[in-house]
Amino acid sequence: MTQKVAVAVVHGIGNQPPEFVEKMNAAIQKRCEETCSQDIIIRPVYWAAAMQSKEDRLWERLSEGGTLSFKNARRLTVDYVADALAYQPTEYDRRAYDDIHVEFAKALRVLGEEAGGEAPLCIIAHSLGTVISSNFIYDLQKPQLISEQVRAEMGDTPLDRGETLSLLYTMGSPLALWSLRFSDFGRPITVPSPYLENYYPTLESEWINYYDRDDLVAFPLKGLNDDYDKAVTADKEVNVGNILTSWNPLSHLEYWGDKDVVNPVADALMRTWKAVNPDVE
Repeated sequence: MTQKVAVAVVHGIGNQPPEFVEKMNAAIQKRCEETCSQDIIIRPVYWAAAMQSKEDRLWERLSEGGTLSFKNARRLTVDYVADALAYQPTEYDRRAYDDIHVEFAKALRVLGEEAGGEAPLCIIAHSLGTVISSNFIYDLQKPQLISEQVRAEMGDTPLDRGETLSLLYTMGSPLALWSLRFSDFGRPITVPSPYLENYYPTLESEWINYYDRDDLVAFPLKGLNDDYDKAVTADKEVNVGNILTSWNPLSHLEYWGDKDVVNPVADALMRTWKAVNPDVE
């Protein structure tokens, strides 16, 4: 029996459909089909479910509060901006933060069940999902930060605890903007996990940060400080999108199926699979 590779895909802001992962899933599986597609287990971290009902209730109350112009644009503001604002925990209320992290914990538990509790873990995250992924893994690497609400939904395997994290891909990431909240722009998570060598001592790991120069949300990360320079393997500029989107801020939505992102990610997954299955021809 071969060792599977687990892939968690994390969406960004907005009213995302549950099937958001399908485009990237199909592209990766096609790239890997001649070697190991059956062993690349890709599952979504669909955290929008934790926020959508709250945003719907907020919109109802705002709409009843008085006459508003540009209602469609305002609704988009609620869907897109409110996620980022609500996600920030406070001293007195961290419900949104924990509700989102519960969905992350559930997704890893599913991956652990389907790929195996010691499966190498890859996280692919977009937009606000890169901040969520960073915070979730940061908390796992400092377990005292995990709330009881999140801990109750976690499984009890190395994968659930983030100990097998070996690959991280951030796309269109606002982590650089988020870093303004911290002294000297904060400290990054550790990739690979400090515990990975207990399971795969020779496994090659990387954190690649993909950004399009026309994406107003995305920034390089290595220049933030020395810690980020060491943690991030590379900031890679890509030109994502089509003739209508590749030259403007709409490029922010175009990373999912772009070959300049998907192909190297899929190639890294194949390398990982081969490394943990050395006896398979």
